[in-house]
Amino acid sequence: VQLQASGGGLVQTGGSLRLSCAASGRHFDNYAMGWFRQAPGKERAFVAGINRSGSNTKYADFVKGRFTIARDNHENTLYLHMNNLEPEDTAVYYCAATWDHGRAVYSDQYAYNNWGQGTQVTVSS
Repeated sequence: VQLQASGGGLVQTGGSLRLSCAASGRHFDNYAMGWFRQAPGKERAFVAGINRSGSNTKYADFVKGRFTIARDNHENTLYLHMNNLEPEDTAVYYCAATWDHGRAVYSDQYAYNNWGQGTQVTVSS
């Protein structure tokens, strides 16, 4: 599967953005998906993950209920709804996919073997 992330941009503190990740290829609903981010000078970090059907999700603690991960298996698209953004959320955001046969949600970046190109999110103070 090939992934194309979009939706990043510049937003003020407290603002919202919706990131999208369009998947090409077949069997999107056989992939567990995730969002990661990497800020300058920092390692890539897990943000949120979702299982194949969308019934299970997992979030990083710093999300604090501000972000929501979702997927539309008919449209082959993964989403990340981000509310109440903070300057600390500034980073390049990546979507990732891994083939899965069950209901797992993965937070370990090494579990993923398909990555999108990233989309920049900048939150101004």
